[in-house]
Amino acid sequence: MVDARPVIVGVDDADDQDILVRYAAHQAALRGVPLHIAHAVQLPGPFGNADEKDTEGRSAVQRGAAVVDRFEAVARSAFPQLTVAGELPFGDPAGTLVVRSAEASLVVLGHRGAGGFPRLPLGSVSLQVATHARCPVLVMRPGRPAETPGRPIVFGADLVHYSPEAAEFAFAEAHRRTAHLQVVHALHQPALLPLPRTSTALEPDMRQTEDTARHFLQERVAQLRDRYPDVPVGLRLKWTHPATYLTELSEKAALLVVGSRGRAGLRRLLLGSVSGEVLHTAHCPVALVPAPADG
Repeated sequence: MVDARPVIVGVDDADDQDILVRYAAHQAALRGVPLHIAHAVQLPGPFGNADEKDTEGRSAVQRGAAVVDRFEAVARSAFPQLTVAGELPFGDPAGTLVVRSAEASLVVLGHRGAGGFPRLPLGSVSLQVATHARCPVLVMRPGRPAETPGRPIVFGADLVHYSPEAAEFAFAEAHRRTAHLQVVHALHQPALLPLPRTSTALEPDMRQTEDTARHFLQERVAQLRDRYPDVPVGLRLKWTHPATYLTELSEKAALLVVGSRGRAGLRRLLLGSVSGEVLHTAHCPVALVPAPADG
């Protein structure tokens, strides 16, 4: 069965959101699903109501509807065959997008703010949604071309918390975009104290660790190659800090895909340290793929 769940893009009232909407429209077109443009209407003040007027005599609902209408036109202009709809939920932007994510195939956000908030640094709306969403969240960096042909998809694989959902997402994205997929893993340097330059005491252990990691990833990649035989795949291992390595690779990537930690207790309160760091530092769009919900 084809997944017809929409791509949802959260927007705020800013002119530079046009590129975000076009990017989200492209993601919907690649998937063959509708695009929903969501802008949260926040009531003005603790006892405000949606009918209170601004200086131009418009209510909060009217202002929000104007924002959605404007970006619907942007999406339809870029992709005339795409089904586009607007959403105007009441409430907190992050909370409303998290709720809607349960019925979406993808949520797309800008690196700063979304869904009715002013342009806030990452750590507000985008980080909250990425942390708690029930579907993959794609966060787009500002000032970067939305789509650059020929750039690879990079999947950052964590062996301890390996995410088959993120691996599947990365393969599917490479298939949709006819792109090369790089499966990468950074190995931690196993030394607390520096050894002399001539020492080879750690070399056998390092080689064994690298061989084990390579074998693990080769097995996982082989499972997906059968379903995506047209996707060219490369495997890269490097002894370095994971977030630093992924950020370095993101400079020449079309998309960086990482998994977020599974839910436990009060759901996923924090992203994994690497996922959270690359969300702040990557040079290309970042897709964060959640683990399945418990029970």
